[in-house]
Amino acid sequence: MKKLYRSRKNLMIAGICGGLGEMFSVDPTLLRLALVLLCVFTGIVPFVLIYIVGWLIIPPAPAGQ
Repeated sequence: MKKLYRSRKNLMIAGICGGLGEMFSVDPTLLRLALVLLCVFTGIVPFVLIYIVGWLIIPPAPAGQ
């Protein structure tokens, strides 16, 4: 089973979408687009808080990855 890490290579802000993309073999750009659309249509504040919590909780990828 793959472990979730923040990406060191594919990051825009914190590497969370890049890490999710690597874990699920999905293009991180699609995940970012989905996140932005969900933020716009459901409310920005909850997603910003979730992203910040993810930034604090999800560890960065080991140096060799």
